Amino acid sequence: MSDGATIAFFPEAAYGPALNSVGIAQVCRDRGHEPVFICDPSMEGVFEDYGFEEHYVPMSDPDADAGWEEFINTHIPNFDKDPIDQLDNYVEETYDAIVASAEWAETELPEVLDEIDPDLIVVDNVILYPSTKQYGVPWVRITSCSENEIPDPNIPPHLSGARADDVEHYHEFQGRYEDVIEDVHERFNDFLEEHGEDPYPRGLFYETSPYLNLLKYPERLRWDRWNELDPDRFQYLNGCIREENESYEVPDLDAADDAPLLYLSFGSLGAGDTDLMKRLIEFLGTQEYRCLVNVGDYEDAYNDFEVPGNVAIESWFPQQTVIDRADVVIHHGGNNTFNECLYYGTPAIVMPYVWDGHDNATRVDETDHGIKLHRSNWTDDELAGAIETCLTDETIRENVDRTAEDMQSSDGRKKAATLLEDVLETHG
Repeated sequence: MSDGATIAFFPEAAYGPALNSVGIAQVCRDRGHEPVFICDPSMEGVFEDYGFEEHYVPMSDPDADAGWEEFINTHIPNFDKDPIDQLDNYVEETYDAIVASAEWAETELPEVLDEIDPDLIVVDNVILYPSTKQYGVPWVRITSCSENEIPDPNIPPHLSGARADDVEHYHEFQGRYEDVIEDVHERFNDFLEEHGEDPYPRGLFYETSPYLNLLKYPERLRWDRWNELDPDRFQYLNGCIREENESYEVPDLDAADDAPLLYLSFGSLGAGDTDLMKRLIEFLGTQEYRCLVNVGDYEDAYNDFEVPGNVAIESWFPQQTVIDRADVVIHHGGNNTFNECLYYGTPAIVMPYVWDGHDNATRVDETDHGIKLHRSNWTDDELAGAIETCLTDETIRENVDRTAEDMQSSDGRKKAATLLEDVLETHG
């Protein structure tokens, strides 16, 4: 059954999960399978660029007025808040939008699945789409977000940013989260009931697969769970770095050719806070480093801004290539950048905004793979000191080197493809 199987990948409509799935799909294709992608129309072309067939399922009202940029601008003031104080604004509104995306998707998803007729469905999302579970073929869950998206009483709650030893914070955050999310979760359970599914415990929006669950998380940074995950159903991939063939030459900058190379990227979300980005760029201009800054879709905001001579800004960089060459990366804690820094052995300064960026920032800091800083509440001396520590601290350098060696030797893409073939062989 595993020979020439049609595998439907259904990642969240965001570049992190999308590109993670691309890495696995590339190996599946090389092994003679036919990977196809289910995606929101907003992701059109992302998978075709890698040679994969796309099938579109709308996940939002096409006539809605509010767009992504407006959503970001509304929440920029909330990005400075502690994770627990983001629950009744950013987190609640985001889950409300996620539930709406599932409601929209279910109107067309069953027909799209019939059109594809997959042998296996692989979902990388934060919410259950009932059709993927009910279609009648094995389904696999990928967890691209932080490992604690699969909860355990002995580890910090998802989105909390709590340290591993801060048990008091666990309970405070979890209680507040369940209170804030109550109305949204009731709506979600009504949706499940409409589609023949049992309700979920409050706070949960997805279940684990009875077939296979793949965690992108690096094993060397995993938490100490009370209930260990069954290896027959749960496997760590140690990252999942896609194959890219992009070269990049660092432009001539007003800094020594052998000066350390810094890369700054806050993803599509953080790039919207152009005031903070400009403050960071001005700071980098005072340092004796070569600096590359990803400003995303907001390059026009810098038309009248004087970029320092040692800094190059672009709307896009070949990130894996740049991270591999960088000496330090400053980022927002997004899962792709989090994993790519560890995979290439590059220390990171993580300045989280929202979501699992808080968890990833804390984990990098408490395992000595880099440093966590508040995204805006820092002084020039503090940030300069953090960069210097990442460049020179022997413990950090040794840890990132060991983790990189472990992740690269694991080859998460090939491991995932092999495990998917095992599911097809056993349950197909």
